[in-house]
Amino acid sequence: MERQRMKVKICLVGEGAVGKTCLIRRFVHDQFDDRYISTLGAKVSKKELLVDGDQGGLDVDMTIWDIMGEKGFRELLKEAYFHGAQGVLAVLDVTRKETLTELHDWIAAVVKVTGNIPVEILANKADLKDQMAMTEQDVAAMAKAHGAPYLLTSAKTGQNVEAGFANLAKTIAARVA
Repeated sequence: MERQRMKVKICLVGEGAVGKTCLIRRFVHDQFDDRYISTLGAKVSKKELLVDGDQGGLDVDMTIWDIMGEKGFRELLKEAYFHGAQGVLAVLDVTRKETLTELHDWIAAVVKVTGNIPVEILANKADLKDQMAMTEQDVAAMAKAHGAPYLLTSAKTGQNVEAGFANLAKTIAARVA
């Protein structure tokens, strides 16, 4: 039996320097680089993922959009950037409390363009336990407010990175099936 194929567009959103680009690099290339280079505009990566579904496996071709985290650009780019997105990974930095509160605006900006699509929250830099500026309960409350699952991730160690993208792909696939 021929496996089904599906193309999906997902967007990563969140403030600057939360680790969006690092998460994508870890997921797509299994690499980590801690030199911070601000993303200019939007950068697009691709990766194919096999998702287990009710009718067997499904090949999901993910187009992953990485957007710069500066607020001014959020307004400028959001229409083009979010248009056609089928899922969102909303990323925060566990060492910077404001990245948690700002996520509400990022998620709202996406939903305004796309309507109600699957959102998953990635609480990144979980390897920096001694520098955490929030509790897991804070993250859980934020996720609950948006009806979204969340994961503690680390682009550096790879913790839950693959799971974050795979869970979102599964949720999107389930909605389309």
